[in-house]
Amino acid sequence: MKKNTKALKIQVMIAILLITCAYCAKATPSDSTITKIIFDTDMGPDYDDIGAITLLHAFADKKEIEILATVASDAHKSIAPTIEVYNRYFNRPDLPVGYTQNPLAPNFTASNNWNEKIIQRFYPELLNKSYRPSVEIYREVLAKQPDNSVTIVTVGFMTNVSELLKSKGDKYSDLNGLELVKRKVKNWVAMAGGFPQGKEFNIHEDVESSVYAFEHFPKPILFTGFEIGEKIKTGAKVATLNDSSSPVSIGYKINFETYSKEGEKVRSSWDQTAVLIAARNPEQYFYVSGPGRLKLNEDGSNYWEPSDSAVHRFIIHKYPYKHIEEQIDELMLHKPKL
Repeated sequence: MKKNTKALKIQVMIAILLITCAYCAKATPSDSTITKIIFDTDMGPDYDDIGAITLLHAFADKKEIEILATVASDAHKSIAPTIEVYNRYFNRPDLPVGYTQNPLAPNFTASNNWNEKIIQRFYPELLNKSYRPSVEIYREVLAKQPDNSVTIVTVGFMTNVSELLKSKGDKYSDLNGLELVKRKVKNWVAMAGGFPQGKEFNIHEDVESSVYAFEHFPKPILFTGFEIGEKIKTGAKVATLNDSSSPVSIGYKINFETYSKEGEKVRSSWDQTAVLIAARNPEQYFYVSGPGRLKLNEDGSNYWEPSDSAVHRFIIHKYPYKHIEEQIDELMLHKPKL
């Protein structure tokens, strides 16, 4: 009888171990469940891009996403180096960084010149560095990825995506841009537009590219509109740290003191919402609309056209703003992984 009891205890222990191991396997993200992201940003003239790239690296450190590349959609000379400042700070100095010289690309930054201040303070040598074209990086990176695996996250202009769709086969892939996107991209998350109608900066600064990109993109697009990020105010916590070693803390501090709205204590979180809903299930934070199409007018204003056959959607506020603010602020406090 004692032998049987002992054997039963061993069997129970084995069963518990098997269940525990199965749970651990499920709890640890596998390569197939990690979202692969190409991050496309104007990194200025506003400064919510700082928060967005911080969230991007925070999610990567949590192994929820893999960052494939970080590319600039603004042609100003300080944009690509600013992106690299944050990649280096978060210990990813080898991430591809692209620039654009597309004639349609906006070419300016904020009047307080925060980009150059950040570069000069942390990595001044980057001011004279040359960068590869964003679209070349897009094509090289996409060609190497599994089919239907990449999420494009745009928190700037649609210039690069439009140029990608128009691109021809090259040394990286015989496929043209449309074919390459159709094969390799899973979806596109864009901070763009206003819903159900509006006129938003990222679209109207390069209307031609926006029209082409939204009309020709062959995979689903999820939009976070102006009205979403506008109401979610963040940045005070990271700025208050006044951490001289952190371009995130110093970037927000500089801008709170010298941006166009001097004395600002918090800032709208347009770009952070795009990274949030790309890295995690958007319905964890927002409602998601039914299917439809984002339609553009000549002046860059937009309106929503519902359609069951379309693959565009947009997010809608679900929670009180403070609920999302707290979660974004916490992610913006993320420190580099050692």
